[in-house]
Amino acid sequence: MRHGKKVNHLSRQSGHRKSMLANMACSLIEHKRINTTVAKAKALKVFVEPLITKSKEDSTHNRRIVFAYLRNKYAVAELFRDVAAKVGDRPGGYTRIIKLGNRLGDNADMAMIELVDFNELYNGGKKEEKKGRSRRSGGKAKKVEVVTPAAEAAPEAPETASEETTESAE
Repeated sequence: MRHGKKVNHLSRQSGHRKSMLANMACSLIEHKRINTTVAKAKALKVFVEPLITKSKEDSTHNRRIVFAYLRNKYAVAELFRDVAAKVGDRPGGYTRIIKLGNRLGDNADMAMIELVDFNELYNGGKKEEKKGRSRRSGGKAKKVEVVTPAAEAAPEAPETASEETTESAE
């Protein structure tokens, strides 16, 4: 029976398991996605998500706690600088596990674990959107500039028309 045993030991002793999870977490933070087995991916998810939650509040105490787990100052800096900025408004669920099939050598179940906010395919291009700007309001502003008497007297009207075409192409 496995009453109260919530940690998957992954057939490793505790020191090896902690080092392996720390190395995998550093790779995940650096590369934003890694391929591994399903069991290791599930163990990594439990390991790394509390660290990402800690990174949302940038304090010396939280940096030291995260460094005690990761033991890599470059990964800690990346986590608090880039990753925390993207996941600041997310209440949890920072990682996604996608099953890939079986490995050829030993038929092990493989999975890809990735940081959710760094995948542009599943976000629907959310990274490219700019809030508070629409084409319609930008077009009206250009027309107002063309209508002014100073703009009619100056030969700048063709230049504004070329600017409008470049904005509509974007």
